[in-house]
Amino acid sequence: MNAALSAHPSVHAESRDLRFVSRLYRLRMLGLMLGFFCVASVLYQNHAPVTVWTLLAADIFLWPHIAYAIARRSRAPRRAEIRNLEIDSALGGMWIALMQFNLLPSVVLAVMLSIDKINVGGPRLLLRTLGWQLAACAATLLVCGAQFAPATSTFNILATLPLLVAYPLAISGAAHALLQRTHDLNIHLERLNRIDAPTGLLNRAHWQHDVALEMRRFERAHHAATLLMIDIDEFKRTNDAYGHTVGDEVIRAVAGAIHDCSRDVDRCGRYGGDEFGVVLVDTTSASARLVAERLRARVAALRFAHSPMLRCSVSIGLAEIAPDMHDVRAWIKHADVALYRAKARGRNRVAAISPAESAAQALPLPQAHCA
Repeated sequence: MNAALSAHPSVHAESRDLRFVSRLYRLRMLGLMLGFFCVASVLYQNHAPVTVWTLLAADIFLWPHIAYAIARRSRAPRRAEIRNLEIDSALGGMWIALMQFNLLPSVVLAVMLSIDKINVGGPRLLLRTLGWQLAACAATLLVCGAQFAPATSTFNILATLPLLVAYPLAISGAAHALLQRTHDLNIHLERLNRIDAPTGLLNRAHWQHDVALEMRRFERAHHAATLLMIDIDEFKRTNDAYGHTVGDEVIRAVAGAIHDCSRDVDRCGRYGGDEFGVVLVDTTSASARLVAERLRARVAALRFAHSPMLRCSVSIGLAEIAPDMHDVRAWIKHADVALYRAKARGRNRVAAISPAESAAQALPLPQAHCA
């Protein structure tokens, strides 16, 4: 039940939106704390009344928590946070007017607020919030009277430096973390796209792609490579006798044995159903037979906790790559014919195509094993 809920798209969307809200809450807290010195320096210099200082204290110490609570409790947290950003811009416009357009603090405040909006919603959100900023600035001028004192003192410059330096660095750090998370997610998705989920091996399409790469490598440098085609013996009978759950367990166990008997450089994939393919890189047919026999023995030794009487075996056909193999299908065909021979000779064994047979290119291929 819980797993099903956690997999539901709406649950994932809500979790993503709440992370978005938390991220902006931290940035808002930091920005307002740094902005306090910037604005306070101008208010102090202009002998602002107590009511303005009270308003500043409320903005710095109350508004971030109120905005966070509103967004967290909303049914649409992201939409609520966008509204909070609009209020941020409106408050910024108010402070620009109350600072009497003191040049450096006003410009820095306006730019920092713009960076927020571009990061979150791009130019469209920036334009919308800029409208709120201008409207709040105009309303403040109407209420408090139009005053214009753009001169910036050294005291104002020093008080503005924390916001000017630290806040962009914080935003850059948050952006980098998001990019890294996106990069990691893309790698994970790419891996999921390549992997056959039940077995952990490559899926058929990507395995065939890697087989083609190995063929190109052979054409360039003539490095040896041997292809194994592996089929679970009497798998349909196992499914019928023990059920599909046990059948899936058998497939996973055989895939695990294939993984354990191969190297990191080898290409292991699920070809389809109960059939697997392995390309042994830099391996001749003679060496590949040893690997295949070790794999066959490993599978024969498998035991299954819920089906103690069940025994499992595999038939393996192998074919070393040769110059006359011009595409992936040809190489798989040779290994598939060898696999058919192993089954015809009684299963639970390894068979190979000889170099002479490969050169003759007259291999009868049973339809059931056609690539």
